[in-house]
Amino acid sequence: MATNVMNSSGRAWRSEITHPSLPEVHSSLHVPRSASSLQKLLAFAGPGFLIAVGYMDPGNWATDLAAGSRYNYALLSVIFVSNLMAVLLQSLAVKLGVATERDLAQACRTHYSRRVNLGLWAFAEIAIAACDLAEVIGSALALNLLFHIPLLWGVCLTGLDVILLLLLQQKGFRMIEALVISLIALIGVCFGLEILFSRPDLLGIAHGFLPSTQVIRDPGMLYIAIGILGATVMPHNLYLHSAIVQTRKYERTPEGKREAIKFCTLDSTIALTIALFVNAAILIVSAATFYRHGYNQIAEITDAYKLLSPLLGVTAASTVFALALLASGQNSTLTGTLAGQVVMEGFLNIRLRPWLRRLITRTLAIIPAIIVTAFWGSSGTAKLLVFSQVILSMQLSFAVFPLVQFTGDRQKMGEFVNAPWLKGLGWFTAIAIALLNAWLLVLAFRG
Repeated sequence: MATNVMNSSGRAWRSEITHPSLPEVHSSLHVPRSASSLQKLLAFAGPGFLIAVGYMDPGNWATDLAAGSRYNYALLSVIFVSNLMAVLLQSLAVKLGVATERDLAQACRTHYSRRVNLGLWAFAEIAIAACDLAEVIGSALALNLLFHIPLLWGVCLTGLDVILLLLLQQKGFRMIEALVISLIALIGVCFGLEILFSRPDLLGIAHGFLPSTQVIRDPGMLYIAIGILGATVMPHNLYLHSAIVQTRKYERTPEGKREAIKFCTLDSTIALTIALFVNAAILIVSAATFYRHGYNQIAEITDAYKLLSPLLGVTAASTVFALALLASGQNSTLTGTLAGQVVMEGFLNIRLRPWLRRLITRTLAIIPAIIVTAFWGSSGTAKLLVFSQVILSMQLSFAVFPLVQFTGDRQKMGEFVNAPWLKGLGWFTAIAIALLNAWLLVLAFRG
């Protein structure tokens, strides 16, 4: 029988949370009480970067490549708007986790009926499996391009990163954050070099960041724009972010929570700005290389790799591109496992050993990738990559709507409730994402 327990804002929750989110690392990282703002920012820094990897994973590459090769710099504005939405939603996830001391999955469990929670859990698991599928394919493609490992073997090899994650977990949560930040830095350096190699039109880039009505008028451009929007905000990131902000050992008082929300939001905003640079850089390199030379149908990662060096006249261009892809794929697999743990424990109050949870998630991603790779090769994996993003789009609203609902509820959030303008902006964003993703599905089923 469920028991009632009070949250910090004074409202009785329907059922008791028997353990904190990610209990093995909960409040494990010390935050100095008397320190400068910079020192506190560094202490809180990390969760935002784990979230940011989902915004630059292999699933985003195809849409960015297609956008640049077909429409030059015109869709940079869509990437910018998508990033603003991401900053808003991740800040709400931070606020929920810190203010209520519950992650989004736990909050759903203590608010909705069991039947609704089972549905939300199933949708979240499907989203995690789809995201993991994109990482499997991206990593396998990178291994094939860099080391000529057959795609089928590359897909199988990606399952071994479970060992790396288990080793990192034994070293502490900071070690996972350090690896993720290092790989993000590698991706940033790689695309910084690609921009130097491609010598883009700076005026064209500046113009591309300005919104244009052409996006609405051109059906092809609208399709890709919706694809960018649909693939940007990852459902599992909202669950994960609300959990990992609780890894910091800050004062669980109103003052301490306000400080934690401020620095965690700043951390995620900085990290997502870097993700904006990476996504914009992929589009810019695609436009400056493929659109400039008349290659307007580049949407597959393998095609981009093969053409980069010949078109730019720089031998290292393709290798740097593939190296960034490998770093992107491996980065995202680490956060996907943690998100799976948060979702399962939060919705079902069931805990599995990390290796077993990883094995289940990886198996769900590897099996369809192996089947498609064995029968259809690289062209099949490219289509599967796009399909995984459509699945993610379908699941997104099932995480966004509860998040906006909870953070706008004064009885749940107390003094941390969203201001009226923020509440309105949150609902506008949630509805806009739902409508755009619905239209994306309509266009996808139309072929």
